[in-house]
Amino acid sequence: MGNNREALLAGAKQCLYDKGYARTTARDIAGASGVSLAAIGYHFGSTQELMNQALYAAIQEWGDEVEAALSAELDPEATPLQRFESYWERVQASFRTHRRMWVATFEIFPLIDQLPEVRASLAQGMEHARLGLAELLQNIGAASGDARQVGAIHQALLSGVLAQWLIDPDAAPTAADLSAGLRRIAQDITHG
Repeated sequence: MGNNREALLAGAKQCLYDKGYARTTARDIAGASGVSLAAIGYHFGSTQELMNQALYAAIQEWGDEVEAALSAELDPEATPLQRFESYWERVQASFRTHRRMWVATFEIFPLIDQLPEVRASLAQGMEHARLGLAELLQNIGAASGDARQVGAIHQALLSGVLAQWLIDPDAAPTAADLSAGLRRIAQDITHG
């Protein structure tokens, strides 16, 4: 039984990448997974819930992959600027390898009002990401009052750069562009 559940989840992720969230049917998933249609209801309750779980799993896998790559490569003595640019180089490289997952994620946004459970799960994931980004990039622990604010800026950059990259990867800002732009904004705010 566990194998059918795992096969359905793997098939749903493949369909998410190939067809997108809204266009995937139960038959598509059954075909991709080699598991019967009835097993979807048995293991997940509905096709929508299975697709939700596939989306969460895909995003989690991406986050784990980027975090592992950064953790392995970041010099403990690296400056915040070096960590920031290293992070953005890794993230933008991952955009290329995970493009279909990000397109599927953006496809959900217009549907978010009809998917309250997806909204709640994504909100929880974003909060976790904010705190994780503050700690990873600037060594600000989750207990700090600044962690959420700093992490929110990093999260906003992630969403915005991703949108720019999906639309026009050649014109999207590089890691160096982002750090230079942030330095200029900080300079203007500090002296303004």
